[in-house]
Amino acid sequence: MTATSPRTGSRTAPGAAARAAGPGGAGRLDAAAFRERFPMLRRGVHLSSCSLGAPSTDVVGAVRAMFGAMDGPGAPWPVWETVIEEARARFAALIGARPGDIALMPNATQGAYQVASTTDWRLRPRVVTTEEEFPTVAHVLLAQRVLGAEVVFVPGGEPEEVLAGYAELIDERTALVSLPTTTYREGTRLPVARIAALAREAGARTFVDAYQSVGVEPVDVGALGVDYLVSGTQKYVLGLPGLAFLYVRPGVRGDRDPVFTGWFGRVDPDAFDAFTLDFADGARRLETGNHAVPAAYAAHAALGLLERAGTDEVWRHVSALTERAARTLAAAGERLAGPADARDRGAHVALRDADPRALGGHLASRGIRIAPRGEFARISFHYFNSTDDVDLVCAEIARYRELSGR
Repeated sequence: MTATSPRTGSRTAPGAAARAAGPGGAGRLDAAAFRERFPMLRRGVHLSSCSLGAPSTDVVGAVRAMFGAMDGPGAPWPVWETVIEEARARFAALIGARPGDIALMPNATQGAYQVASTTDWRLRPRVVTTEEEFPTVAHVLLAQRVLGAEVVFVPGGEPEEVLAGYAELIDERTALVSLPTTTYREGTRLPVARIAALAREAGARTFVDAYQSVGVEPVDVGALGVDYLVSGTQKYVLGLPGLAFLYVRPGVRGDRDPVFTGWFGRVDPDAFDAFTLDFADGARRLETGNHAVPAAYAAHAALGLLERAGTDEVWRHVSALTERAARTLAAAGERLAGPADARDRGAHVALRDADPRALGGHLASRGIRIAPRGEFARISFHYFNSTDDVDLVCAEIARYRELSGR
């Protein structure tokens, strides 16, 4: 099988593209072998994948290979674009979708905008979201008010409380229901499939931000029953900033064509026809201009690593680490936020603190990187983390309390 570039129409063997994208290799990776791909972990402890993933040798090699393609005798576009399409296919496989269901975006914000802007609020004005929505998505939704949208927020809380809040607010006037798979502050996994079912019964579409899930939690768009799902590459996917993937359920087109578009949204981008505004089938109709090539190369390599680790094994490993951290910190008297049931916790533990940045600074001085956000010190885990990492960060937090008197 070969891959075809939507821009040039050239065909490149996937094996050649994979070699061009950087180092890889066949076979499963256990946690120890996975960890070896991240040299920075020999110098410190990375517990902030909920904000920015750690760089692997595979990603660094892939970006070098991108530049290497520029030194060849011909134009690099055919190789570049084949890698881009293979990254699209790898992400699709990770979430149980097909490549044609995936649109490439520069970030999750644009993915949210493309969904919101193709909704006709005159038909149904209401959009139901949550107070736990990541601000960039909430801002996109709030901006739709000038077009007639009525934005209502479900309070945060335990998953069953959030479900009840959505059930109360979703009605026949609802056009769009928006929520994250896992909340970015407290790390609560929400009952997405049940909320999507409520939306479907009311005739509304569902948009899901899975940035805090994809890469560590199993995500299956078919099982979730959502219409749209967006996730980017800079966090748990372990790539670089500059690329996001937007899943669009087959058959979903929105109420109108996108008003923000570009040549990659055309039926044939290679036609170079400035006078015809046609739209590609499926998710690609929502694409705009050139894709971020370095981020796509990084994503291709990072997704390859995740494939070799296996989603179920990654999640089993990460869940055990978060539970160990939560138990140890709670036993030490720390105030934890998030769900009461460990099964509802995502890949990070949220620690309440009077000054999370000061705590983060102390840990950084000890070679431990966490991700402060608002009133929380977020401690996140990936497949490359170990029980030693958990025990070390908990011990250093206790030491900080002793030193600071807090």
